[in-house]
Amino acid sequence: MNIIEVQDLTKTYGDLTAVNHIQFSVEEGTMLGFLGVNGAGKSTAINMLSTLLKPDAGSATICGHVLGKEDEQIRRKIGIVYQANVLDDLLSVKENLICRGILHGATRAEAQQALTRVSEILKLGDILKKRYKLLSGGQKRRCEIAAALMHTPQILFLDEPTTGLDPATRKDVWQIVETLRKEEKMTVFLTTHYMEEAAEADQIIILDHGSIVTSGTPFELKERYAKDKLRLFTDKKLPLEGKTTPFGLEITLNATLEALPIIQSVQDKIQGFEVIQGNMDDVFLNAVGKALED
Repeated sequence: MNIIEVQDLTKTYGDLTAVNHIQFSVEEGTMLGFLGVNGAGKSTAINMLSTLLKPDAGSATICGHVLGKEDEQIRRKIGIVYQANVLDDLLSVKENLICRGILHGATRAEAQQALTRVSEILKLGDILKKRYKLLSGGQKRRCEIAAALMHTPQILFLDEPTTGLDPATRKDVWQIVETLRKEEKMTVFLTTHYMEEAAEADQIIILDHGSIVTSGTPFELKERYAKDKLRLFTDKKLPLEGKTTPFGLEITLNATLEALPIIQSVQDKIQGFEVIQGNMDDVFLNAVGKALED
């Protein structure tokens, strides 16, 4: 079952087309990686799907509700974690989360029940009484995710959720996301600048200048856009075509198994070898023509 259906969604600002007739679908309980350089149209697309911005053309159905006609119902089904922290510095974690629950229409008793639930999931017990501004970066991220979960959404939008965090904290955030996907069957809509995070998605869409350049599973995109490389370590000249390097020769492969006969043909002339598999950085570079961080 598709929980998101998008058809020809478009947004323009004068002569600039920020999102250009994009269409895709997302299956319930999966994670979508939505990738693109700054200005590619990612945030505009998310803002339309989350009812914050009105499309100029096209249509979308979110959790069975029609965008533009049933926006209130859609808002009750989605949660958003923005790149920047948005909770109130002067309030405690508990006060922030109770306020968020009430803003989503819960009674105080219902908000307290939701707080107990998300606190257990995200392990917030030790910091509930602390003022938000005194928390570490990783603790704040956990609280931002908790705020997005206070009304038990079916879809969680994560807009670069780990930007600026250290590797250990990034790992903690992703363990939380994986727990939500497995235990809560939650659909995750992710934008990120970290390609190793995108590689964990079930489906990836790459956006450039408002248009979808390509899409598919990580495996499909690697097969399509990324090439493996065979590195042969030697100080001898080899009867093979490839890129000469300080360690010997580097050969681009169309398939990983192509390495076997090449290695066998020169095994008496090399000291060693390694196969470097194509990755999501290669996919993005070859699909868009530039690295994501550019």
